[in-house]
Amino acid sequence: MILATIQHHTLLRSLRPSRSWPRTYRSISRIQSCMQAGGGERRILKRSMSSEKVCIIGSGNWGSTISRIVGENVQKFEEFDKDVTMWVMEEEIEGRKLTEIINSEHENVKYLPGFKLPHNVRAEPELIKTVQDATVLIFVLPHQFVRGVCQKLHNSVQANHCKAVSLVKGVDAGKGGFQLISDIIEDELNGIDVSVMMGANIASEVAEGHFCESTLGYHKREHGELFYKLFHTPHFRINMVHDVAGVEICGALKNVVALGAGFVDGLNYGSNTKAAIIRIGLMEMKKFAHFFYNGVREETFLESCGVADLITTCMGGRNRKVAEAMVKTGQSISELERTMLNGQMLQGTTTAQEIFELLDSRGMKQEFPLFTTVYKIAFENMPACRIVQDV
Repeated sequence: MILATIQHHTLLRSLRPSRSWPRTYRSISRIQSCMQAGGGERRILKRSMSSEKVCIIGSGNWGSTISRIVGENVQKFEEFDKDVTMWVMEEEIEGRKLTEIINSEHENVKYLPGFKLPHNVRAEPELIKTVQDATVLIFVLPHQFVRGVCQKLHNSVQANHCKAVSLVKGVDAGKGGFQLISDIIEDELNGIDVSVMMGANIASEVAEGHFCESTLGYHKREHGELFYKLFHTPHFRINMVHDVAGVEICGALKNVVALGAGFVDGLNYGSNTKAAIIRIGLMEMKKFAHFFYNGVREETFLESCGVADLITTCMGGRNRKVAEAMVKTGQSISELERTMLNGQMLQGTTTAQEIFELLDSRGMKQEFPLFTTVYKIAFENMPACRIVQDV
């Protein structure tokens, strides 16, 4: 019996893979060893075979900035596949395709020039190919395009194997009612669980690595923790809250208030007036959130997605800048989008229009004087000075 045992162990030692074995045989042997090993090694094997595959749907200024963070963070945690696919709406830059430029030079020269993207971030012009095998979907594109994109993805995303996070600042509101972007994604993609992330995050400053915070709203704690790993860095601090609706409504409505702040700057009315518009805007944001959506938490408005994002957007965001230029130059919003934003669309103007249509259909314009006045200045040629007279 003892002799048989010794012979058995000698045979096993002789079959162990050596460095001289071909790599394929060593890999097969390692997998067999893991399968025969204890629970710890089995868990390692399971994670390596079921890593989270991340894709980014959108590649503008903010999408490209986020890809820098995500591309680096997936390399730090074993639960993520190390390659990230980013959907890019194809266009030509000086005779070259933008996707080719990004994949060869690792820079989005149109929407985030001067900042290199990680080499593991690959630009993909085909939407369906972008989400192939993906288990994590990051939405970061103008909110008016979300529904159409999701409808194209309807048959390509398995909700029970995927989770999504929306960085889209906007709502779908109008005469027909009010719907969050996260709800649209969930409805169009077969009930997929959707978290959201909003905050005081001007893309250029995040790309520079300046310290800031962002708020992650989640339904499922385990998904929130996964997205925390995906986004958190020492310079981009993530705070988690169990309030998807509150985080998302703050992220959408602050852009409308920022237009008002821009009108004030265009009129050279000063800091006191801007501070008053910001305060009135915050009160209307809270009132709107509590009226149209149950369960929004009061403390969410004190997170980065709330008062912090409102302040930074009213001080330096693109909505404020374009609104100021509109007053000073007399040019239309569409003209300024083309000249100041490289053709990208403002979220504040679209949201202001949708919110106004909703309030008008409900007979509630008088209850939200700032939102109403911002819309009329932007779309009905109301004099900008009415921003302080009608609120």
